[in-house]
Amino acid sequence: MTATSGLGSPQLASPDLLRSVFRRHAAGVAVITAQGAAGPVGFTATSLTSVSAEPPMLSFGIGTGASSWPAVSGAEHVGVHILGEHQRELAATFARSGADRFGAPTGWRSGPEGVPVLDDVLAWLVCRVVARVPAGEHRIVLAEVLLGDPSGAGRPLLYHQGRFNGLRD
Repeated sequence: MTATSGLGSPQLASPDLLRSVFRRHAAGVAVITAQGAAGPVGFTATSLTSVSAEPPMLSFGIGTGASSWPAVSGAEHVGVHILGEHQRELAATFARSGADRFGAPTGWRSGPEGVPVLDDVLAWLVCRVVARVPAGEHRIVLAEVLLGDPSGAGRPLLYHQGRFNGLRD
C-alpha cells in the first residue's frame, strides 16, 4: 500500500490547485482595518495567524492589488477584528470590491492609534506593523499586538467552500 492509496490523481502545482485545496480548509474570518490618508480602509481576511506569544505577534496576507493595500503599506498600526456568525453581511461588505465599507450600516469608531475599530465583533486588537514580507503578488504583514478586547459575545464566523458559515457542533 502506498501513501496515496485511495486518493484521486495528483495534480501539478497551479493557482487552481491551491484555490481548490483551500476551499476545503475552513478558516476563521477577520476584518483588517487601517487609517489611510483618504480615510479608513479595511478588508476581509481568512489568512490571519498567531505567530508568537512572546512578544504577542500575528500575521495576515494582503494582495498588492487590493484597494486597501496603499493604506496598509504605509500604516504604522492596524486593527484586527474577529467576526461572529451574526456578521456574514459585514464580512461580505468588506470582501466586496468597490463597497462603501465604512458607511451605514457598518458601526465603527476611531480607536487607539487612530485605528478604525468595528462594533459588535467577537474580539479586536490594535497592532503595530513590524514588517511587510513579499510573497508573490501578496505581502505577509507581521504585527505586534498592543491592546485589544476579547469579550464580544457569540460564535465565530467561518469561511468554507466559498461561503461564510456558522460553526456547527
